[in-house]
Amino acid sequence: MDVPGIFDQAASSLQASQQPRTGDLSRLSPEKAKETAVEFEGFFIAMALESMFSGIETEGLFGGSHGEKVFRSMMLQEYGKSIAQRNGIGIADAVQREIIRLQEVQTNDSK
Repeated sequence: MDVPGIFDQAASSLQASQQPRTGDLSRLSPEKAKETAVEFEGFFIAMALESMFSGIETEGLFGGSHGEKVFRSMMLQEYGKSIAQRNGIGIADAVQREIIRLQEVQTNDSK
């Protein structure tokens, strides 16, 4: 499992989808910063779980179809969200602190 690669992929995907369109971080409330951080952690955990489950093969009469692959992906995304919402693995706290720090820097730079 390539954890740094997963982290980079998760970070770039979340940044593209969650970043405010204007690039102005000062508009995020503390609650929105926390929500964004938890979403990032959920996405990161889902990516890690997908990497872990990628080597598991299912065969036989009731497994291995395209539908199972789609379902597994959705299931792991939901697992990631669920784990993150229940205090996860600590990534959300670090991301929230970084968002707040960047907001402070941006606010100080604009003065």
